[in-house]
Amino acid sequence: MKTLSVVGSTGSIGQKVLEIVRLHPERFRIAALAARKNTKILLKQAKEFRPRMVCVFDEIQARGIKSSLERLGVRLVTGEEGLLEVSAIGEAQQVIFSLVGAKGLPPIFEAIRKGKDVAIANKEPLVMAGELLVSEAAKRRVKLLPIDSEHSGLWQCLEGRIKESVRKLILTSSGGPFRKRKGSLAKVTVKEALRHPKWRMGPKITVDSATLMNKGLEVIEASNLFGLGVDRVEVLIHPEAVIHALVEFIDGSHLAQLAVTDMRVPIQYALSFPERLNHLFPHLDLVKVGSLHFEKPNLKKFPCLEFGYEAQRRGGTMPAVLNGANEIAVEKFLTEEIPFLGIPKMIEKVMQKHRVKAKPGLADILEADQWARKEATKLQ
Repeated sequence: MKTLSVVGSTGSIGQKVLEIVRLHPERFRIAALAARKNTKILLKQAKEFRPRMVCVFDEIQARGIKSSLERLGVRLVTGEEGLLEVSAIGEAQQVIFSLVGAKGLPPIFEAIRKGKDVAIANKEPLVMAGELLVSEAAKRRVKLLPIDSEHSGLWQCLEGRIKESVRKLILTSSGGPFRKRKGSLAKVTVKEALRHPKWRMGPKITVDSATLMNKGLEVIEASNLFGLGVDRVEVLIHPEAVIHALVEFIDGSHLAQLAVTDMRVPIQYALSFPERLNHLFPHLDLVKVGSLHFEKPNLKKFPCLEFGYEAQRRGGTMPAVLNGANEIAVEKFLTEEIPFLGIPKMIEKVMQKHRVKAKPGLADILEADQWARKEATKLQ
């Protein structure tokens, strides 16, 4: 029996984590749940899984379920301190993080310092502070496990293999909604950007997929997680989204991880590692897939991917600046304050203004993140 704390339990990933717990009640139980503000779903989860502690980040929203949680015998905590508490709760052996944005960074460090294995679904922590997280996890001898499907694929391909045998890591991308669109993307609407051909996700990550910023962030994430220079990480467009990642070895051999496009597969592996559990999800039918296609990404059309490489090459605080500027730019696009092509323009301007601090600590990274957000907010 493994005891879990789920930070971001009401989002898409968090709900899928709980679905797996529901499928394997003999293997997993829930010690704590946390959400930003969706108290309706959170209360239902608390009633079903009976955690010892629940965190609602938004203190105003928390008031609405306080009495209901008290009747269940569940302790309510709030705000940043509350996130730290659910991340460090004593009985949890593993903490799953799927909070979007930089808010999840201090709680992840807290979980690692308390000796918890950590499974990360959101890209931002491994982009902003990947080197620090990997170093801290190694020092505390805890596992840092990726839930992102591409990085889970790399992890599975690399298991038990020495880094010196690896030539490069290959991440795949469906190409987003505008892969085949001819001409300029200047008139792209919010509705069009949110119409992903393969995945049903939240608005922020869906826009990141449309700009290919998600791959720019994943390049940084892979470089940090697996300790390889960013120029040994490649991105290929693979519209079928069946192969999630490949590893090329120095002898020319390739290993690939294939699965259906279902996030429950990498989530379950992160929860059960080193074992593999049976499941009721759809299985991959290669005959039905028929054929697989690959192409190089168009960096002129999608400059955000190149920004990921540039930020990691420059290192230090630049990845945090890239991430913070992108979050503000995406927010402005979703509220129609800027056009679709305004996203990369805004990010580039902020990156150009930033003076990189090499070998930053956590405080430096968080400061760079806030600086980038303020700079991006000023821009139109």
